[in-house]
Amino acid sequence: MTQFTDFGLAQPVLRALSEAGYVVPTPIQAQAIPPAMTGRDLCGIAQTGTGKTAAFALPILHRLALSDRRAPRRGCRVLVLSPTRELANQIAESFSDYGRHLSFTNTVVFGGVTISRQERALAPGVDILVATPGRLIDLIERRSLTLEGVEILVLDEADQMLDLGFIHALKRIVKMLPQKRQSLFFSATMPKNIAGLASQYLTDPVQVAVTPVATTAERVDQQVIFVHTGAKQALLGHILRDPAIERVLVFTRTKHGADRVVRGLDKVGIAAAAIHGNKSQPQRERALQAFRDGDCRVLVATDIAARGIDVEGVSHVINFDLPNVPESYVHRIGRTARAGADGLAISFCNDEEKAYLRDIERITRQKVPVAGFPEGFTPPSRQEAAEIAREEERRPERQQQRPGGGRPGQQRPRQQQGRPQQGRPEGGRGFGGQGAAPRQGRPQEGRPQEGRGQAPQGREARPQGEQRPNQSRPSRDSRPQRADARPRSGGGGGSEGRNIGWLERAPRS
Repeated sequence: MTQFTDFGLAQPVLRALSEAGYVVPTPIQAQAIPPAMTGRDLCGIAQTGTGKTAAFALPILHRLALSDRRAPRRGCRVLVLSPTRELANQIAESFSDYGRHLSFTNTVVFGGVTISRQERALAPGVDILVATPGRLIDLIERRSLTLEGVEILVLDEADQMLDLGFIHALKRIVKMLPQKRQSLFFSATMPKNIAGLASQYLTDPVQVAVTPVATTAERVDQQVIFVHTGAKQALLGHILRDPAIERVLVFTRTKHGADRVVRGLDKVGIAAAAIHGNKSQPQRERALQAFRDGDCRVLVATDIAARGIDVEGVSHVINFDLPNVPESYVHRIGRTARAGADGLAISFCNDEEKAYLRDIERITRQKVPVAGFPEGFTPPSRQEAAEIAREEERRPERQQQRPGGGRPGQQRPRQQQGRPQQGRPEGGRGFGGQGAAPRQGRPQEGRPQEGRGQAPQGREARPQGEQRPNQSRPSRDSRPQRADARPRSGGGGGSEGRNIGWLERAPRS
């Protein structure tokens, strides 16, 4: 098979591919599309950026085009599970793009936004539903969705799904599906737990693997710069002054670290935006769209967004912090050198991160070349670097950027009793919820609270482990109220819970 026309895909699908300029399939597409078109279960292993979305979207659209069945009320025919909101949005856009000449409906649902709008979109039934596991279970529990009519199940980025703690949610969801169905699993890596999951849920699957496990993109040049923590911000600013860096992704380990990087770049006149779990969904969508459009050339992200960002033309990836999970390094640098382009991945490494670097080199089976400081950069001394880091940590909390669109002086909602905030993981309940505090009086059944209970707009972010003191707290009635305090508006926004429509051409993710 050398061209899409060789597969025998339905003519409306081929027409959409031709209009998008897609002629030759990628290796994962060439191997996965033919068996998937015949209804076989499939387990596909390939790095991010190799075209996995089209590898399952095209045969699904082809199979739907051959059938005249209708989606059941409050149900769907195809269920695609995604670990993150950004990835779910991009999958739905790809289905819209490839299916532009078909009459099928598709909807994307995820947490952190108003659920009633999603319920209205699902009421008549949809052909293709893209969802994150937590919000999917929310809708099922509210009797707004049934999975009895699912014909095809897709689990995308299965390894990240397990990393984020979705295993219990997945088990619940699969039990609700018809036993007679087609199942397609896609993952960037194949650890033992993924192999075990595939053996449970797939029937006589076709195995497709186009890259070795945990290898890095071949066209990505990698280098590591050893630098003190307090000098990282200055080094980043110096590197980003290079006009040759057209579009760059900067990765940090924490949400608050991402916000600090954005503030530091703003001080030296470099515009940047952050995307992480504390941002409201409209904020995240605006930042990602500005990055796609070229209005913002620097996007700072946490690992939670690493696999959900599929933007063409990313020339550089900078690891401001090395990830403590070595597989995350592979996914991070896979954001560049896509679609045959070259890319450069630069990692900053302080003394404490050298152990992380050794883990990365062990799993990728290659040494990351060491680079010196760029020409013209004079790093601060260790003492000066330490003072810079301490000064940043001493910044008053009220001066820090408020997640979720908060404004200085906005009245902060009182913490609900019985829901302690310490120890909340990156992404909060929005992604995975491992270690998330249980709701009082409600059993959790071990499933992650993806997208549930997202912090209201204006709530101040606190570092992990920090707990708001509550001793001698005045009663609500005795506390002074601002005369100009405005009530919080309801959640909502984004592209969830509606038909995506024919949006801009999605990258071949």
